[in-house]
Amino acid sequence: MVQLIAPNAVRTTVYSNENGQYEFPQLLPGSYTLRIARPLEFLPYQREAVRVENRAQLDDIVLQRRSDGDLLPATDDVLAQLTGAEWLWNLPGSAEEKHTFTRTCGGGCHGYDQIMRNRLDERSWRLMIFRMLHYSGSPLIVRGRARGNPEQEEMLIKWLARVRGPNSPMGQVRVFPRPRGPATNVVVTEYELPHVLLATHDVSGDSKGNIWYSSHRTPFMGKLDPRTGLVTEHQVPPTPAGSLPGIHRIQVDKNDIVWGSENWAHYLVRFDPTSETFTKVPIAGTEPPNVPGFGNFSMGPDGSVWFARNKAVQKFDAKTGRLLGRVPTSLSPPNPYDNIVTEDGSLWAGGAAAGGGNTIEVMDTRTNKLLEVKSVSPDSSPARGGFDAQGNPSFGGRGGALLKLDVKAGQIREYWPPTPYVTFYEAMPDKRGEVWAGELHGGRMLRFNPQADRWTEYVLPEPYSHDRRTWIDDSTTPVTVWYVDHNSYLVRVQARE
Repeated sequence: MVQLIAPNAVRTTVYSNENGQYEFPQLLPGSYTLRIARPLEFLPYQREAVRVENRAQLDDIVLQRRSDGDLLPATDDVLAQLTGAEWLWNLPGSAEEKHTFTRTCGGGCHGYDQIMRNRLDERSWRLMIFRMLHYSGSPLIVRGRARGNPEQEEMLIKWLARVRGPNSPMGQVRVFPRPRGPATNVVVTEYELPHVLLATHDVSGDSKGNIWYSSHRTPFMGKLDPRTGLVTEHQVPPTPAGSLPGIHRIQVDKNDIVWGSENWAHYLVRFDPTSETFTKVPIAGTEPPNVPGFGNFSMGPDGSVWFARNKAVQKFDAKTGRLLGRVPTSLSPPNPYDNIVTEDGSLWAGGAAAGGGNTIEVMDTRTNKLLEVKSVSPDSSPARGGFDAQGNPSFGGRGGALLKLDVKAGQIREYWPPTPYVTFYEAMPDKRGEVWAGELHGGRMLRFNPQADRWTEYVLPEPYSHDRRTWIDDSTTPVTVWYVDHNSYLVRVQARE
């Protein structure tokens, strides 16, 4: 992965072929930093003040290997380049221990790296795991339902104390194979945001080509102009006393009005970019403050808000927050994690509850006829997704598969990726029917063609792919894919074929 970093910190990465040849898209003339991103088996390489102009050819890059074999030393700089899936691949443990870890700690609040860079004794892991598994949502300040049973919790504590204890040995490591063929025919551009530790969550594009993003734990939302790399941030009005700030879902409507959900305060947020004014209305529920409540809503074409909870598909008035309609369901657990609607508003769909499950639901909004289907895997946990052109919803599965509900057949089809130990927060179909999804813990953006059963995994320049919301620009050919990483930078993926 060959990378040029502009003076404004925008990072453009391309990929060499098996002969070491690579080509950047046209960039503005200027002085750049040239580096190899994630060199892994090679020593770091970086050159400052590299002049880029007039299609000039760059000097040859010669890399030095760290070792003669396939194993790499477990030094800090090597471990920092590992994806979460590579961490799990290298650590000892049984299939049961690793599966328990992925299902209890891989849901999408953070990456595996935040866990694995710690070395704690058993007592400390016990305190840490108790907090993580017994408190609600990512703020972890309200006691809630336990994630997993006591046996799984004990197994997890013992395993982490064994493999990441203060004196746990860490031998040499292996890494996944480098991309080849079509997987190298891509340009990845990364835009650093003004602040770190924002817990950035969602993206959505407007009609002017700007990309809007939300912060899950701060009172800020922002806009990137990709043409200039400039980021403009706006501070959301304060939440009620005792409620944390933070916007979960963000969606730009056809009039370029930006909508967001305050997951901890349970408010719908409306922002008019022209007047730069905010409006907020509460969306009533039974959840206490700082417990996940009003989160993954969707805006209908008529300006209504769709959000299902407590065994019912619900429709709200966006101006007042008033409940307009309620269709009971038989879901158990009772709250779908996502709520998606088609562009014409004729279909609604939801994935399984945040706590697990294997159900996808789709409803005809004109007749209120509801179809509920279970997947073959008992814990596929469909999380977030979108509709294809045929009205079939696809979801990313926290159980590790992409899931598609074939409405006509009444069947959920499961698609398992090539890379082990990854999970999905979302899956988003494009105009051609291909599905895009960031591989949580895999450092890859996945492109899947269900008709041809063809997988393309674009390896990203950073060892993360913490994609919780994908926005696809269907106006380009091939499509342009955007997501905002949890680690506070926006990512654009442009396939070249």
